[in-house]
Amino acid sequence: MRLGLLETVGVAGSLVFAIPLGIYAVERMLGGETVVGGAFLAVAVLMVLLPKYLTTPGDLPGMAAERAVEGAVADTEESEEE
Repeated sequence: MRLGLLETVGVAGSLVFAIPLGIYAVERMLGGETVVGGAFLAVAVLMVLLPKYLTTPGDLPGMAAERAVEGAVADTEESEEE
């Protein structure tokens, strides 16, 4: 899985906030508060994973352009084969 520059910066930004929250979650879990620690750990994991797999309104123009290019390339390849 290769990430572009902006995706890498986005993941790094998420990690800046998720790592301290994850450390706090582990401390709570080791301190006996397993439910609270588990909840914080789940939030920390979601902070990193959701931006990668969730489609946001900012992603839609790029997705539309990608589909248009794929359609144009597919049409060109089909006409060259004939």
